[in-house]
Amino acid sequence: MSSHYEIIIIGTGPAGLTAGIYSARANRKTLVLEGPEPGGQLMTTTEVENYPGFAEGIQGPEMMEIFRKQAQRFNAETKFETATEVDFSKRPFTIKTDADATYTADAVIIATGARAKRLEIPSEQEYYGYGISGCATCDGFFYRGKNVIVVGGGDTAMEDALYLANLANSVTIIHRRDEFRASKIMLQRAQNHPKIKIITNTVIEEFYGEKTAFGKSLKGVKLRNTKTNEITDMPIDGVFLAIGHIPNTDLFKNSIETDPVGYIITQGKSTYTNIPGVFACGDVQDPVYRQAVTAAGSGCAASIDADRWLSEHGK
Repeated sequence: MSSHYEIIIIGTGPAGLTAGIYSARANRKTLVLEGPEPGGQLMTTTEVENYPGFAEGIQGPEMMEIFRKQAQRFNAETKFETATEVDFSKRPFTIKTDADATYTADAVIIATGARAKRLEIPSEQEYYGYGISGCATCDGFFYRGKNVIVVGGGDTAMEDALYLANLANSVTIIHRRDEFRASKIMLQRAQNHPKIKIITNTVIEEFYGEKTAFGKSLKGVKLRNTKTNEITDMPIDGVFLAIGHIPNTDLFKNSIETDPVGYIITQGKSTYTNIPGVFACGDVQDPVYRQAVTAAGSGCAASIDADRWLSEHGK
């Protein structure tokens, strides 16, 4: 079965669903393929307090459901399918999914996002979103006056630690080696900050917590010295992982131009990729800001770019 759309959006989250709202509202026949994680990273965020319009805050999954309903209100189709194969070599473009469906599109918007690298230990999954975060600027506000850990040894870890030091009571940087990838100036700033402590040659072996009225809450970690294997216990309120992000671009690696890490390269301030008619928005092309509001803004831009491109080509 093959179905044709003017615009197909691959991926959801704030970027993809905002693109869906704008594209459908422009009266373009629009399909949103939700992908393996419908709603994106906000589905693991318990509360969002920094998105304009929600004065009292909102749960991440609830916000994404509102976005979805708004796109559907303008007749955007949303399908819980994952794109498994794309052909951008000729127009209309062809997309196949895990539901054995084939779709064609005059224009495509890529909004597959990125994911924070994790430590990949069993207890991590249990407390992710309940004391473990991959975004200091998103969630740091919830740890005002508390004690937190930042895991990592690069500039991102130092930046996160310095940001959190303005909010938290104390910040401990945990790094598995005694050498740092961070620039000297960023490392020195962290070392010289009175609220920041650095522990090297150490990894988190286990997270632990307790059940609460809201589900569960992280209470501490067990640390292992990588040289002596000694295990120590450290009570803690929150852990921020700053070991990098992985853009979800494997599907496009043979067709779309990316940077060395895998982020899609867009032209100037636009959302145009190297393939005319294919656009990218949100975290899949943004290694810098990675916020819900900036993702939504770029989703709007991608939809406008796609609509104008279609008009210029007689569609």
